[in-house]
Amino acid sequence: MPTAHHPLGIDIGGSGIKGAPVNLDKGQLAKDRLRRDTPKLSSPAAVVDIVAQIAAHFAGDTGDSPIGVTLPAVVTNGVVRTAANIDPAWIGTDARKLLSDRLGRPVTVVNDADAAGLGELHFGAARGANGLVLMSTLGTGIGSALFYDGTLVPNSELGHLEIDGHEAEHRAASIVREDKNLSWQEWADRLQRYYSHVEDLLWPDLIVVGGGVSKKADKFLPLLDVRAPIVAAQLQNSAGIIGAAWLACNGPSPAPPAKA
Repeated sequence: MPTAHHPLGIDIGGSGIKGAPVNLDKGQLAKDRLRRDTPKLSSPAAVVDIVAQIAAHFAGDTGDSPIGVTLPAVVTNGVVRTAANIDPAWIGTDARKLLSDRLGRPVTVVNDADAAGLGELHFGAARGANGLVLMSTLGTGIGSALFYDGTLVPNSELGHLEIDGHEAEHRAASIVREDKNLSWQEWADRLQRYYSHVEDLLWPDLIVVGGGVSKKADKFLPLLDVRAPIVAAQLQNSAGIIGAAWLACNGPSPAPPAKA
């Protein structure tokens, strides 16, 4: 009996590149993920070499299925517009074409926080949520993904909001808590300032908090006083892989027809 082929999700980060086939019926990894260190010179050519290795490793599980790839960057129509924690040479690169040509398969490229949000929207903490949903990833920076009635509003970049004269992620990212040895309460005070500001701008109906620190959500989420329900992500470090694979198979939600 032939093996079922699954789409491949690959999550490119500043320190690691992780990939796995994804079972979209269950919303979970079909095989244990494979991780490789991100090259110190994280140029397009060097990173694509690693992506090709991961794709080859899972070739038997994925066949010619589509591939979804995340980048820590603004991505519009497959073209990289910014570069956070990867080489600036990515800026202006048509990553979709570069990866598709190298891998010989259809590739969808998406911002990493947007991919994580898609994973949570379809299979995790935001499943079935209506209205405005904010996915917030706390890590080296602060990533964000916005959804309205299940439709992605891409590349929101809310971690770069200026608050009290500082870029928000330079004050409240998870790495700041670690580097400054902040207590959970001290860090929660900074998060409170950030989330209150975002709420005053957008009035979300639900806030989902992801990133590795979400595993310790009980230590800081109860310290926050926000209007919207605020919950921990459920897919943890697999969210980006799962969301990218989902997008590769389903594409972005179609826009409504233009008015005549």
